[in-house]
This record gives sequence, structure tokens and C-alpha cells, in this order.
Amino acid sequence: MRSPSLSSPRLPDQPIELRASAFSRLLFTHPGMAPVWLLLRLFVGWTWLSSGLEKLGDSKWVGAEAGKAVTTFLQGALKKTGGEMPDVPGWYARFIEHVALPNAGVFSYVVTFGELAVGAALILGLLTGIAAFFGLLMNFSYLLAGTLSNNPLLVFLGLLLILAWRVAGWWGLDRWILPRWWGWQRRDDPALDTGSVPGR
Repeated sequence: MRSPSLSSPRLPDQPIELRASAFSRLLFTHPGMAPVWLLLRLFVGWTWLSSGLEKLGDSKWVGAEAGKAVTTFLQGALKKTGGEMPDVPGWYARFIEHVALPNAGVFSYVVTFGELAVGAALILGLLTGIAAFFGLLMNFSYLLAGTLSNNPLLVFLGLLLILAWRVAGWWGLDRWILPRWWGWQRRDDPALDTGSVPGR
């Protein structure tokens, strides 16, 4: 018979609910952090919006020559697939060659209006978490195509905005939209209850 002190600990029957740390709750859910998230949101949003506006005024992105800029970009990405450590992975190169390039005109509009939509939504604080998610998709697409630029920074900031989705748009339209969209109005959720203060 084994000694009780040497026996294995009993596993729980149900998953354990892990509580976030006080710092995490302060950073990602407390309305007091709203000014910080507003500044970050405006920076990321303007970066996307200005990029989209630049493309909107370029006929190679939107207009008679739509698709030319995308084609040039994608052809450049395909040149980065060689060598022992290619900048563009093989599976993504196949996607470019068989899907993106044949539909360059469509992707040209998708990229332009995608950047405009993400930028406007972040600036307005409209469904901030969802907007940041789609921004991340575009960032990763550019990174997979071998373009560094400011994409790593935007990926990092976008991840933070997703983590803070409950309060990142508190100084924005999310303050009114989120409680009505999902029916959230709980006293224990300070990011969505205007009358509650954590700890009271």
C-alpha cells in the first residue's frame, strides 16, 4: 500500500477556470485604460486608412489599370521563393501563382477597401477587436509575401487591440454597440457597464 504522501494528486473532474491577474484585468478590461487604447487605436487606424487612401487615388489599384500594382507586388514575392531559406514559403507561392495572380484585379480592390475599412473602424472604435483581426490577416499576408516594412509592429499592436477588445473601443462606438450587439450589461463587467467601477 502506497503512502498517501506519495500518491498522485487527483485530477479535477471539470476544467479549472483560471482567473486573470489584476494587472491583466487592469490593462485589458478597465475603462481607465481607455485613453491609452484610444491613442494606440488611432495610430494603427490611421496607418491603415492612409495606406488605403493612397491606393484609392492610384489607378493601378482602383480604376482602369486596377491589378497592375498587385501583379507587380506578387511577381516580386515569387522571386523570393528560391534559396535555402526563402522569404516566401512554397505553399504561399502556390497560392500567389494559382489564386492571387489570376485574380489580381479583384485582390486590388479587396486590399484597398479592406485597408480603408479596417482603418475607419479602428479610428471610430467600431467592433475594434474584429477590425484588428482583419488587419492582422492583411499583415500576415504581406509578411508571407516577403514584405517586412512596418508589418511586425502592426501585428504586435493588433494583437494587443484584440486582447483589449472589450475596452479598446470604450472611447468610441463600441461603448454603445457592444452591449446592444451581444446583450451585455453586467455589473461584473466594468468594460461594458458605465455605472460599475472595479472593486466596488
